[in-house]
Amino acid sequence: MAVVHLLTLLLLLSAAPTVGAQESYYRGKTVTFLVGAPPGGGFDTMTRMVARHLGKNIPGNPIVVVQNMPGAGTVIAANHLYNRSKPDGLTIGVWVGSLALQKMLGGTGLEFDPLRFEWIGVPVQQTMLCAFTKASGINSMEKWQAAKTPVKMGGQVPGTRPDDISSILKSALGLPIQLVQGYKGTADITMAAEAGELAGQCTSWQGLKSSWRRQYEAGDVHVVLQTNRKSIPELSHVPLAINFAKTEEAKQLIEVGIHDLNAITLAYSAPPGTPKDKVQILRNAVQATLKDPAFLADAKTAQQDVDPMTGEELAKTVAGFKRIPAPVLAKLAEILLPKK
Repeated sequence: MAVVHLLTLLLLLSAAPTVGAQESYYRGKTVTFLVGAPPGGGFDTMTRMVARHLGKNIPGNPIVVVQNMPGAGTVIAANHLYNRSKPDGLTIGVWVGSLALQKMLGGTGLEFDPLRFEWIGVPVQQTMLCAFTKASGINSMEKWQAAKTPVKMGGQVPGTRPDDISSILKSALGLPIQLVQGYKGTADITMAAEAGELAGQCTSWQGLKSSWRRQYEAGDVHVVLQTNRKSIPELSHVPLAINFAKTEEAKQLIEVGIHDLNAITLAYSAPPGTPKDKVQILRNAVQATLKDPAFLADAKTAQQDVDPMTGEELAKTVAGFKRIPAPVLAKLAEILLPKK
């Protein structure tokens, strides 16, 4: 029995310096979320909620702040994180995870290797939809399909969800779409639609509740299509895009290019070279925060869904893009990459 007690004591003593070192490292420091989208959209809203509670789940309880670096559909932030941010465990990048596939398709302007990021996790796997203003006259899928001229949809840059989903729906389902790119984020697209510049957008359910909730509840915005594997309970009356696919190729394009990428849209990552112990601390802290009753209460008040993916699962998903069948990959490149 004495030997058992001695071994237990030795194990505790050996672990103490590690815990102490972690607390010492983060105590008095600041962890920054580098958000690639402007304030007010779904990325910003969710991440600010996470930031409010993250510090207490990191040893040493550092201050946690949010810095917005919008532009090019989060590409500016992703490039900055990869090439300029210090790999010291103090920066978490928030950018569109589907850009990882865009890079593998041969997309330009993406100055990073997605396989070298240290993936931290996903706070919510996105549920995506296409919505239109009342002024557009499109209040159902039938109205959209019957449109005489291409319908103006808001976009950012190739590789972001509004753009990629719109492009895939146009190709796979033959929907009349004119993608208008160049907007900085969901909030800007929303304002342009309200001003009459656009008919609508393909966005996340979370983003709609952040920036279009009042208009949606007032009946001034209509959700006409869901682009998810399963229906959102609140939108059970709205059809799923996959059910309109008439060919096997159309189904594959939607499953790979929309369903799989929806899961990693709101991705958290650290710069390449971040020490593995710091990566694990951040992964654990994010997952603990997403289970924190105080955080969940905030999310409920803001009507934000929480559907986490761990850093390990996120890293595995990104690595899996290299195993997409060649014909599907070639078709996705044809649809999603900018035309030269």
